Amino acid sequence: MSAPTTIVIPTLGRPSLTTLVDALAGQTLAVDAAIILVDDRRGATEPLEPGRTGLDITVVSGGGRGPAHARNVGWRHARTPWVSFLDDDVVPDGDWYATLLADLDAAEDDDGALGSAGRVRVPLPEDRRPTDWERGTAGLATARWITADLSYRRSALARVGGFDERFPRAFREDADLALRITSGGNEDAIVTGERRITHPVRPSDDWASLRQQAGNADDMLMRRLHGADWHQRAGEQVGRRPRHLLITAAAALALGGAVARKGTLAAVGAAVWAAGTAEFAWRRIAPGPRDRDEVRRMLLTSMTIPPAATWHTARGLVGHRDAGPWRGLPELVLFDRDGTLVRDVPYNGDPSRVEPMPGARAALDRLRGEGIRVGVVSNQSGIGRGLLTAEQVTAVNARVAELLGPFEGCYVCPHRPEDGCGCRKPEPGLVKQALAESGVVPQRAVLIGDIGSDVEAAAAAGVPAVLVPTPETRREEVDAAPRLAADLSTAVELILADVTGTASRQDAR
Repeated sequence: MSAPTTIVIPTLGRPSLTTLVDALAGQTLAVDAAIILVDDRRGATEPLEPGRTGLDITVVSGGGRGPAHARNVGWRHARTPWVSFLDDDVVPDGDWYATLLADLDAAEDDDGALGSAGRVRVPLPEDRRPTDWERGTAGLATARWITADLSYRRSALARVGGFDERFPRAFREDADLALRITSGGNEDAIVTGERRITHPVRPSDDWASLRQQAGNADDMLMRRLHGADWHQRAGEQVGRRPRHLLITAAAALALGGAVARKGTLAAVGAAVWAAGTAEFAWRRIAPGPRDRDEVRRMLLTSMTIPPAATWHTARGLVGHRDAGPWRGLPELVLFDRDGTLVRDVPYNGDPSRVEPMPGARAALDRLRGEGIRVGVVSNQSGIGRGLLTAEQVTAVNARVAELLGPFEGCYVCPHRPEDGCGCRKPEPGLVKQALAESGVVPQRAVLIGDIGSDVEAAAAAGVPAVLVPTPETRREEVDAAPRLAADLSTAVELILADVTGTASRQDAR
């Protein structure tokens, strides 16, 4: 039996990737699952070298758009019932894969289980107390829903559109996904398995904790999407934002008082700032090694973190004030053939006459690069009229695939209009067949066509549609279309941009 999961690893090509791949290659039970490495390096010119061979590794591009997008690209390329995410800086135990399969078997037996989390250990120094940075990393061992090692049913990922890519860093995107997957209060749907990984503490510099304050903006997005009590449901701490705001306000008061030559006001502000900063610094210094470097680092960052946290909080409140629910990209885009993907040659049975529409190959490859399946739904009444044979249509479709790349499926209606079949567009039969065979629900698909019957077939199947008019498209079909695009490339970009379901109708003129 083939493995029930695909392993997805977003990576920046760090040296730790080789350690991870070596650990997977050395498992007590040979890893027979497909491994998708999502190369998320930005502007990289050298190919990604994953290290050891002997594993079924495919490298796809994440485009340098962050971990949420990289994971989405990975799971959409997967075709297995489960998708297992690993970070590229973790080290699985030797029996990790065997235990993963046992964990997924247990989850399969639990009808309500939608995810399975691994157990994380973070090694800390034994000869001294941990630094502030090390203690922060150690929190991963008790965090809920951490995607350093987390498996989800692929159907659950598809239902919610995967990770919300408005979270640009590896922070909160995992909690957001889990809250959406378990919406309705079913937080027990993500079970804890028995497999284990080690998450080493990465090296840091003096300002690492200051840069982390950008996550306050992500917290404001969480608040907007999940309400003020999202911390409780996600098992997260509220943090020190109110105190940071007070310290920042005190600093502003001291500065303002000094400029205005209000000595008492400046003194009060300075005293509150100094007391707040000292308390904050001591809370961070006391549990640590208290050596010179750590004390210096804590003093510097304790003075700069409160205003940085306050700034990023305000930025998040403003920037995400209108954020709506994440829908994500479709899983399947269906295309009409003649007039949409290739020039319309009536009753064409000659592969040599196939001519792609401008930009068709690039548009299809944009979708394939995101892991989105593509298919063709085409009326071919020439078969029923005796003007074509089914073999000729198959040969033309093969030529289309040769020129434009592979398709998930090509679905053809051979009937005449007067036959009254249920598959000829504008009837929804072809669209429903494509959905059924790909296992995609109507809301996660899109159809692109050039005439009204394409749009009507999509609507009858419950699938959104985009019309790309040609000179043969009737004016009333254009006026009735829910969404318009001037050409195929624009239609694809419109689909890729509509991740929250708020795209407006686009004028094709």
